[in-house]
Amino acid sequence: MRIVVLAGGIGGARFLVGVRAYAREVGAEVTAVVNVGDDLWLHGLKVCPDLDSVMYTLGGGADPERGWGRVGESWTVKSELAAYGAEPTWFGLGDKDIATHLVRTTMVNAGYPLSALTEALATRWQPGVRLLPATDDRLETHAVVDLDGGQRAIHFQEWWVRHRAEIPTHRFVFVGAETAKPAPGVLDAIGSADVVLVAPSNPVVSIAPVLAVPGLREAVTDGPAPVVGVSPIIGGAPVRGMADRCLAVLGVECSAAGVGGLYGGRSAGGLLDGWLVAEEDEGTLVPEVTVRAVPLRMTDEAATATMVRAAVELR
Repeated sequence: MRIVVLAGGIGGARFLVGVRAYAREVGAEVTAVVNVGDDLWLHGLKVCPDLDSVMYTLGGGADPERGWGRVGESWTVKSELAAYGAEPTWFGLGDKDIATHLVRTTMVNAGYPLSALTEALATRWQPGVRLLPATDDRLETHAVVDLDGGQRAIHFQEWWVRHRAEIPTHRFVFVGAETAKPAPGVLDAIGSADVVLVAPSNPVVSIAPVLAVPGLREAVTDGPAPVVGVSPIIGGAPVRGMADRCLAVLGVECSAAGVGGLYGGRSAGGLLDGWLVAEEDEGTLVPEVTVRAVPLRMTDEAATATMVRAAVELR
C-alpha cells in the first residue's frame, strides 16, 4: 500500500507519527507532501517551519511541550541578536534549530533545490516517511491586513507570531503560487497512491497552500486514490493553534462541518471522498462525502495510529 499525506504544522507532524506506525503494521510506504507557505528568510537563513516540525517530530527531536522547535533548546544567539537590536525580534530561532537553517542555507546557496536538501537533512533524522515539499519554488502565505493606517500584505508568520492574528484581516494570498511547480516526486507519489489523507492541519494556511501549487490539486482530485480528510476541529474549536481565526477570515464556521464543507465533496467539484470527525461531532453532514465519527485526540502514537486506520478504512 502507498499512502500520501498532505500536511503542515504541528497537527500534521503528530498525525504523521500515527501514519508511520500504521504503515509499519501493514507494510505501507508513506509520502508526506508538506506545506512551504510558512517558509521565510530570517537573519540571512532559510527557515522552513513546517518541514522542520515534521522532520523533528518524526525524528524524535521536537520539543513535546511547545510542539515546535528542538527539545533541550537554548537561546544564546537569540539573546545576542536582541542585544544588537537586530530585527525581527518577534521570531526567535533556537541555537540547535539554527544549525539546521545554516546547513539548509548553505545548500540553497550552492544551488540545491528544496526537495534535495530536505532529503539530505532527513538522513540525520530518519523520519521513516518520505518528506517532500509541495514545491521547490517560492510560495509564501501572506495576510492582507489593516495596519499602520492602511491596507497591506504581511508574511503569515508576522501575522501569526507578531500580531497573534489579532489585527483586522481581509484575506490570505499565496505569493508565487501561480508560477510554482510541484516538487519532483510529488505528482508521481499522488498518482501511484492507494489513498490520499488530508491531515488535521490548519485548512486555510497549511493545506490550502499545498493545493495552491498548479497541478497539485488536480492530481489529487483527478487521481485514482480515494481522498480522506481528518477534521482539525473538535467540538467547535481547534485542538491547538488559531485555525478558528483563519476560518473566520474566510467566513467559514469553525466546526467539523464547516471545514468539511470548505474542502467539499470530490464528486461535487471539491476534494474529499471521506471525512473523519470526532465523536463529539457525530451527526456531521458534508454533502457528497462519507462521514464517520471516531476518537480524534492524538494522545499518543497508538491512539493516532488507530485514527489513521479508521481514515484508511473509510476510503
